[in-house]
Amino acid sequence: MDQKELTRAVAERSGLSREESADITRAVLEGLAGQLSEGEARRLALDLPESLAEQVYAPRRRKKGAHPVEVDTFIRQVSEHTGLTEEETRAGTGAVLAALREELSEENYSHLIGQLPAGYAGLVEAVG
Repeated sequence: MDQKELTRAVAERSGLSREESADITRAVLEGLAGQLSEGEARRLALDLPESLAEQVYAPRRRKKGAHPVEVDTFIRQVSEHTGLTEEETRAGTGAVLAALREELSEENYSHLIGQLPAGYAGLVEAVG
């Protein structure tokens, strides 16, 4: 899946425009990267198009362990970053995670979700 396909998938699932979908995809990937261990961020980056992989690996990686953020806090942070409402951000975040679930191997997706608080899986289920 290339960046345009991922953006299109996010737009279709979330109801956001393509521009909003591109913005939230970048913001969510960057935010997730900050929560993942260095190894998981690297694993995720390897499965993404190069331009998006940079979003995952660009954040400061000073500590090797995971640093999870509760879902509501993450949604507020992404909402502030993108200028979208929290409702739009919740739908967009779920759409990004759902697209990743389809794109990544089952093992890699399980590793990703396994480093995040339980509420993230609920975002995916909300958008299908």
